[in-house]
Amino acid sequence: MLKAKRIAVVGATGMVGQTFLNLLQNDFYPDAEIVLLASKKSAGKIIEFRKKEHEVQDLSSFDFSSTDLALFSAGSSVSSKYAPKAVSQGCVVVDNSSRFRYEDDIPLIVPEVNGHELNNFQIPNIIANPNCSTIQMLVALKPLHNAFQIKRIDITTLQAVSGTGKEATEELIGQLSSYNGNKVSVTSVYPKQIANNVLPHCGDFDENRYTEEENKILKETHKILDNKIEVTATCVRVPVLNGHSESLHLETKETISEEQAISVLQDAPGLKLHHGLEANDYPTATTDADGDNLVHVGRLRKDLWSNNRINLWIAADNLLKGAALNSLQIAELIFD
Repeated sequence: MLKAKRIAVVGATGMVGQTFLNLLQNDFYPDAEIVLLASKKSAGKIIEFRKKEHEVQDLSSFDFSSTDLALFSAGSSVSSKYAPKAVSQGCVVVDNSSRFRYEDDIPLIVPEVNGHELNNFQIPNIIANPNCSTIQMLVALKPLHNAFQIKRIDITTLQAVSGTGKEATEELIGQLSSYNGNKVSVTSVYPKQIANNVLPHCGDFDENRYTEEENKILKETHKILDNKIEVTATCVRVPVLNGHSESLHLETKETISEEQAISVLQDAPGLKLHHGLEANDYPTATTDADGDNLVHVGRLRKDLWSNNRINLWIAADNLLKGAALNSLQIAELIFD
């Protein structure tokens, strides 16, 4: 196991970057030197971290040659330009963007699902972090797939505005604070009002009228879990600040009962099962997932029409397990 003595956080001023710093502050690599990187526009900003003031450095002029690990979360264009540079200078990159996810020679990792794929990882190189919605779904589905062989997934996601970024969060807060029962006239981040509304639209539409986010779930499930599973997704942006929720309908090859599914999920890694006798024992994004490291599963129930179908509900913090936490858990498979 290698030692991470110096770690660079790329995109340190963004929402995921700040989540990286919160995790590094308390839970990961306490002895490592942490370098904060961002665009030229953000360079020079001062961020307090580990009881010291740290100046954000300009990514464009940074030399990665003395850095062991770089955690990228600054978008695909930044990753495309600077992740290969970091690797060429001897650094391992864990990239949170979609830029490298679908390349055959780049591992796409959820540690609880396919972390073993890094057993023969060649250093230095890039490891891709999956999409937030995919991560929480696959943490829950991996043990079910092992036991019952999932044939088909129908999923509807309910995604918080933090998944879009700071400006989206500010837009929702602003619209809610000025809302008086009328339609909001000014929107900038989303094509339509997000306050008191839901938008069945996450990312650009393709020629088949599926969105970018819906296609990510399909492609990433095939690469990480099983490329024979049929996947249909509908991704919806909702007026929630943080925490994604998902409603899933699964069809399995093997017969599956509610009791069998509970037995499989109750001790699964990275997961908390909500299945008490109380009617309201189900997880939500705000009351359970927000700020928590686990993937929360509830509303587990057998389909009324088939012995090979089951329904469930998933909630997780998209900035933690959906992004920064999963990236650091990937890093832990390589570095002490």
